[in-house]
Amino acid sequence: MYDIDKIYIDGQFVTPRATETADLHNPSTEEKIGTARLGSVEDAREAVAAAKRAFPAFSRTTKGERIDMLKRLNAAVAARVSDLTEAMALEYGAPQTFTRFAIPHAASSFLTIAKVLEDYDFERRIGRARVIMQPVGVAAAITPWNSNIGFITSKLATAIAAGSTIVIKPSEMSAIQTQVLAECLHGAGLPKGVFNIVNGLGNVVGAELSRHPDIAKVTFTGSTAVGREILRSAADTFKRVTLELGGKGPNIILDDADLDVAIPAVLRMGFINSGQSCIAGTRVLVPNRRLDKVLARLKQETERFKVGAPDDPDAMIGPMVSQKQYDRVQSYIGLGIREGASLLTGGLGRPTGLDRGWFAKPTIFTGVNNQMRIAREEIFGPVLSVIGYRDDDEAVSIANDTSYGLQSYLHGSDASRMQALADRLDSGRVVINAAPHEPLAPFGGFKQSGIGREYGVFGLEAFLEPKAIIA
Repeated sequence: MYDIDKIYIDGQFVTPRATETADLHNPSTEEKIGTARLGSVEDAREAVAAAKRAFPAFSRTTKGERIDMLKRLNAAVAARVSDLTEAMALEYGAPQTFTRFAIPHAASSFLTIAKVLEDYDFERRIGRARVIMQPVGVAAAITPWNSNIGFITSKLATAIAAGSTIVIKPSEMSAIQTQVLAECLHGAGLPKGVFNIVNGLGNVVGAELSRHPDIAKVTFTGSTAVGREILRSAADTFKRVTLELGGKGPNIILDDADLDVAIPAVLRMGFINSGQSCIAGTRVLVPNRRLDKVLARLKQETERFKVGAPDDPDAMIGPMVSQKQYDRVQSYIGLGIREGASLLTGGLGRPTGLDRGWFAKPTIFTGVNNQMRIAREEIFGPVLSVIGYRDDDEAVSIANDTSYGLQSYLHGSDASRMQALADRLDSGRVVINAAPHEPLAPFGGFKQSGIGREYGVFGLEAFLEPKAIIA
């Protein structure tokens, strides 16, 4: 059993002041595997005070000094990839298809932003003014459970590159992963107080960070509902905010798409991270004239997707993170049936052969219209909705008819046509023909998918304030 009883404040592991704990579970077996002692409002305040003390000196460090810190952080995390992978598999149930990318990518976050930093000019001339980009101040990062390690490293890396100190509030459901990662980060030997990590509930530690007067910026990844509450709390002190929220991504198959290529790509991005991903392409848009053929291929390929625990190298989809999340997914599958959609494959309950663990069947609904709740609300599980369309104009109209706008997908053969369609999609990112991730490109959403951008220069400048000095 794991007993996670420390948080990280002012360069050391300390015991939280509160005694409340949260149970930790293995989602593949439903077994309790440990407890995490939760931080309190007082712990959050101490972490903010430590970050505030560290800020003046850290904000004056040179670009070279911060690049060196980022490289040390990369080396410290990269040295324990296997330990981090094991923790993520145990506590989150992520299949190997996901952890093989997610953990090395998390370590590389530090090197990616270091490269941005090398080429970034913090001072420039504009007319008669000298414009300085200076660190925004003490930041707070609130991160979710669906890719805990990567969200922490990317936000921490950007804050350090900018010269901001930070307090991180990870999901209490990811305490084992956070503990291993904190040990890595501590080993990099950064000045005390530069980063602090406080496990705790969102309505306790997260709420305190969102309203604390000494926090200048909040960066949050999670649900739109929680993002809305953070924005309200931040308004009182005019905090800068970056909110990366929900999604209901359109996964558009064009009439000239090669189905041998497109169908596997559509399913990979629809079921990415076991469907527990804001960027999942969960609305599959299909030309009416190709609908029968596409449905047959989707059914055939989906039924080859293996659902299983992380120790199964062939598993493509793992368990839902908790009983609550499993129940949520099941409720939406039931809702889709009641709304009149037809099951192409999947449905209620666990997959055959899995009698324990929070495993959901990969499910595809057909006969869906874009006004159904299963087509409008983020399910956060392996559930896709197929929607037919007449022509490109209707495909764009359906794709944009959503309160979200995080990431969209296009699959086809005509590159110029897809570029033109991409320009018309209300989406923070458009991925064409399953193009690989670009860590230097901005990431964030339109509409209720968020405010602001992360990654690359756009992410760096979200932690900076421009100051004009006019002589």
